[in-house]
Amino acid sequence: MSLFKNQLIGLKADNFRHPLDLDATKALKQIPGIDMMVRNLLGPVAEQMFYVENIASSVLVGEKQLPHLHDLLLEACKILDIEPPQLYVKQHPAPNAYTFAMRGKQPFVVLHTSLIDMLTPQETQAVIAHELGHLKCDHSVYLTPVNLLVLAASAVPTVGVMLAQTIQTQLLEWVRCAEFTCDRAALLATQDPKIVMSVLMKLAGGSPTLAPMLNLDAFIAQARAYDEISKTELGEMVKVARTAQLSHPVPVLRAREIDRWASSKEYEKLLQNSSNVDYDGGVAPKGGWRNW
Repeated sequence: MSLFKNQLIGLKADNFRHPLDLDATKALKQIPGIDMMVRNLLGPVAEQMFYVENIASSVLVGEKQLPHLHDLLLEACKILDIEPPQLYVKQHPAPNAYTFAMRGKQPFVVLHTSLIDMLTPQETQAVIAHELGHLKCDHSVYLTPVNLLVLAASAVPTVGVMLAQTIQTQLLEWVRCAEFTCDRAALLATQDPKIVMSVLMKLAGGSPTLAPMLNLDAFIAQARAYDEISKTELGEMVKVARTAQLSHPVPVLRAREIDRWASSKEYEKLLQNSSNVDYDGGVAPKGGWRNW
């Protein structure tokens, strides 16, 4: 069966960048030499350690290695109009995915096995597309330092504490805002908000056993109810305190943002100004696409 989606030819990062991402990036750029500071403190050795650790302990996906994941990557790249990075699968009990772009090296995306185990193929593609969003938006300028901060804090705690006292708070604020943009990239690739929200639901309370039993409609209602907390000053303070040290916004908030954007004129316009591509890479006539 041929499944058609809109191919977003010529898509630019600012076409879908979240306003909070724009504001946080501007604020981060006001810190003079932030990228140089992190890189000089951690040095090229830390970058190389992170890169080597990944390729030494993960499986590189390709045409002859987990080709179904390779196909999902290529289709998402075609839709988002981006060159494919390397894709690795890593055995790990914590459901997660991340992107790393090192100077002079091809960027790569890593998926943990525990995440793949509780997702459908469409949801896995949403995760891949989210990570592609980081590359599309050139988040690596600051995302790589964030990843290096995490690595340094675990390997050399005193370094992590020192950096936390200077720039970690603002880096974390920025990366939380960047996540909203990348959720939009996931929506643009899957073109079904329920797929993206289902991923977020499973990240909040899923497991290979529980995932098939979760009720997406109930989770969407939960996400919409989250807005009610902000109607009181105390509720807003609690929300801010809850997220201040997190690297990602809470899943219900991310789901609510996607719920909103999926019904926006901005999203609708992006799909209208596109071509159509089927899963095999062929181009379909205008108006011939449908969601998975």
